[in-house]
Amino acid sequence: MNLGFALTKSFLKNPLRTFMVDDTRSYRGIDLMVAGMHIADTVDAKTSLPRVGMLIPTSGVFAAAAYGVWIGGRTAVPMNYLLDEKTLNYVIKDCGCDLIIASRKLIEHIGFIPKVKTIVYLEDIDFKSLPSPRLPKFAATNDLAVVLYTSGTSGKPKGVMLSHGNLLSNASQLHEHIHVGKSDVFLGILPQFHSFGLTGLTLMPMLFGCKAVYTARFVPKKIVGLIKKHRPSIYLAIPSMYNAMLTVKDATAEDFASFRLLISGGEPLPEDVRTRFADRFNQPIVEAYGLTETAPGTNVLLPSDDRAGTVGRALPGVDLRIVNPANGQVLPHSTDGELRIKGPNVMQGYLGLEEETREAFDANGYFKTGDMAQIDADGFLKITGRIKEMMIVGGENVFPREIEEILNAHPAVHDSGVIGQTDSMRGEVPIGFIELEEDQTVDLGEIKQWCRDRLPGYKVPKRIEIIDALPRNGTGKIMRRALSPKLEPAKA
Repeated sequence: MNLGFALTKSFLKNPLRTFMVDDTRSYRGIDLMVAGMHIADTVDAKTSLPRVGMLIPTSGVFAAAAYGVWIGGRTAVPMNYLLDEKTLNYVIKDCGCDLIIASRKLIEHIGFIPKVKTIVYLEDIDFKSLPSPRLPKFAATNDLAVVLYTSGTSGKPKGVMLSHGNLLSNASQLHEHIHVGKSDVFLGILPQFHSFGLTGLTLMPMLFGCKAVYTARFVPKKIVGLIKKHRPSIYLAIPSMYNAMLTVKDATAEDFASFRLLISGGEPLPEDVRTRFADRFNQPIVEAYGLTETAPGTNVLLPSDDRAGTVGRALPGVDLRIVNPANGQVLPHSTDGELRIKGPNVMQGYLGLEEETREAFDANGYFKTGDMAQIDADGFLKITGRIKEMMIVGGENVFPREIEEILNAHPAVHDSGVIGQTDSMRGEVPIGFIELEEDQTVDLGEIKQWCRDRLPGYKVPKRIEIIDALPRNGTGKIMRRALSPKLEPAKA
């Protein structure tokens, strides 16, 4: 089975069902099918290469374009339209495409024309005419469906190769774990070039006959309006989005009463945000875990689990183990080690990077996540930090996340980032950067005392600085490495 056949089957089964609603229109099964055929015809006429780039904002037409690429027997390469010109052109060259399907409005918005032979503008396609009837071209389960580029928090973006089988497996795993039904309505805010948005908010509605509501821009007050209008049941977002929802002064618990599942992913959910959201809207936020390399989901905490602070149990078919990263030895329950993953959703490798692909897997075929974690006796996974971000302070292992949780809990702090700085006495020391809540001022001595009252001495930041905005990537994740240049000059 491949995505082209699976989606065609779903659309034919539900031709008049509304699958998607975005900022401009709604899309029934037949609408997505016809639009996809038009796009497949257009791409066929303009390129013979196997990979097709996509620069399209979060919308129903993104889904139609991806479907069109797949029924044409090609590989979709959704691209991050928030990248700078140099990086985007690097991605285009690296993936080897000579054609991009794009929104003209989006190209005008980003302010430059990507360096590619052909740009097919969606606005120029006559979607109202009848397309050439066609069946999806054959693609094997292990053939590539998408190449998704990592956000590049540590160097150049890498193309993660995901097969039809990877994506179909993960959609099915999520479907089984969170019990998606046709009556469910997804609220889609996350970009579809991100694996979380692609699998969770695009493929799942199309494959399982439910509905997704999209908007291209995250404006908290507008989101509350969409919730009131469409009464969604499942919301997938990142922590900063949940935090921003708390700023909508007239939002009430009744507005959020339609939800049965609020899932947070992409980065750890601050305990302060979890608590304030539950107190105000009477809704628990549960955490999920995954990576681009795992298509992406591996774990989702369910509200009935009552294990806040964990990311839940593994999805069906996902095999997790915690190992000593130095020697690969499997560690006992509730012991910190590197999380490694095996399953049908795990990537085929990194495009054009054979050595990095080999290094990404251990001798037993498990993907090395680079995340430090522990699994308890009941199978619940807790992420404790990134191996590369771990500081060794006076011989003690320290992860940024624990310090950031404390900083973020201060009423004046909107968000924070912590990195290590070399220190002649202790090897490394933590340095904190804080982004304040709107219209807030604070004494940094007070913030340090706040940390002293809640952390062991060696975990208290040696220095704390206020910055206007923390550096983030296209999915909202804090880029800690971008904070490093701010260490100079040092301040007392």
